[in-house]
Amino acid sequence: MAFSLAGHVALVAGGTRGGGRGIATELGAAGATVYVTGRSTRAGKSDLGRPETIEETAELVTAAGGTGIAVPCDHSDPDQVKQLVDRIAGEQNGRLDILVNDVWGGDSLVQWVPLWEHSLDDGLTLLHRAIDTHLITSHFALPLMTARGSGLVVEVTDGTEELNALFPDGYRGSPFFDLAKTSVIRLARIQAAELRRHRIAAVALTPGFLRSEAVLDHLGVTEENWRAGIEKDPHFAHSESPAFLGRAVVALATDPDVMSKTGKSLATWDLAEEYGFTDADGSRPHWGRYFREALAPQLDTIIDELSNQG
Repeated sequence: MAFSLAGHVALVAGGTRGGGRGIATELGAAGATVYVTGRSTRAGKSDLGRPETIEETAELVTAAGGTGIAVPCDHSDPDQVKQLVDRIAGEQNGRLDILVNDVWGGDSLVQWVPLWEHSLDDGLTLLHRAIDTHLITSHFALPLMTARGSGLVVEVTDGTEELNALFPDGYRGSPFFDLAKTSVIRLARIQAAELRRHRIAAVALTPGFLRSEAVLDHLGVTEENWRAGIEKDPHFAHSESPAFLGRAVVALATDPDVMSKTGKSLATWDLAEEYGFTDADGSRPHWGRYFREALAPQLDTIIDELSNQG
């Protein structure tokens, strides 16, 4: 399907790598102007230590056909976020059509142990990075959208309400990780309730097993030869590229009936079937089906194994 966002302005908070990079690039491919923000720049890395930068993502946006604008921003700092939004307002005549809250930065902080054994410092830092950043960004960005009376807010998370309920006791196995990912789903619903009268949709959106740069590095493959990683991890056969997530966001942003989805917990695989888009390689992975059929019956064992690893 052909989607056009020419003339539209987007902010992808946390667009340095992974899903954020995929979303920003696909928004660019649809013709949007995309502000790409994060803490990793060519001038210096964030504490995550990854090589990807916001400048690289912005260049990918422009190469795809849009206009990429890289702005360094720590979304946990309200002053920096306010300056960012003020800049967007000044440069785009007050226009902001799409807000994507994709800030995470918690991979190294997750521990698969009970609450009383989890590092409190790591846990609270995780919540600050994964939830507070979204709240801060929406607080400053939403007035631009409500002034126009249209738009889309996407809260990127991990898991849908349906899939999360399949875990034993509905618990994801790590206290702060569970809180972070389920809170973002709730935040989408909160924003949907408050923004409905402004004709702005807010949704939570999850990818499946995402082939992020870190995952590809871990399995010793690239996006071009990613199937070689299936030998190390059979689940990888059902993975998806960041472009698949990006195309889901574009499909939502160009749907004239997107308000019918506001407040919902959505998944890339379902949206691909509804809107007709595919992954970058032409496939249409369905992590939800695989999760329900192959992984759900083993979740007790999987969580026990993670807990034993700490």
